[in-house]
Amino acid sequence: MTESTQKLRLDKWLWAARFFKTRSLAKTAIEGGKVHYDGQRCKVSKMAEMGAVLKIRQGFDEKEVVITGLSEQRRGAPEARLLYEETPQSIKARMDNAEDRRVARASMPVPDHKPNKKERRDMRRFEKVYQDL
Repeated sequence: MTESTQKLRLDKWLWAARFFKTRSLAKTAIEGGKVHYDGQRCKVSKMAEMGAVLKIRQGFDEKEVVITGLSEQRRGAPEARLLYEETPQSIKARMDNAEDRRVARASMPVPDHKPNKKERRDMRRFEKVYQDL
């Protein structure tokens, strides 16, 4: 690797590793506290280093990854996968959470039809009364 790829902004690395579709989404996630660098909140301009541990929250999942490579270019998913390694604890936690969500979703009743106009009005009235309490 050249000297220029030894130092890489965190937002650019997250984009190149395909965690976020654009750098601006990566920037927003970092600023929103969704990305922690070695256990600390960080800035967008933080320089990513090999061996650093990142916690990345995306939707319901939180991934803990170790940076194993740096790249300034966004490449295909198989190549991007070589830039990081997810920890075994993170994989197990994500699988357990996914299973919990699947079980919870299966236990919820499925409506047999779409609400008609009268039912929608009744729901709005109920919500309004509930909000006023």
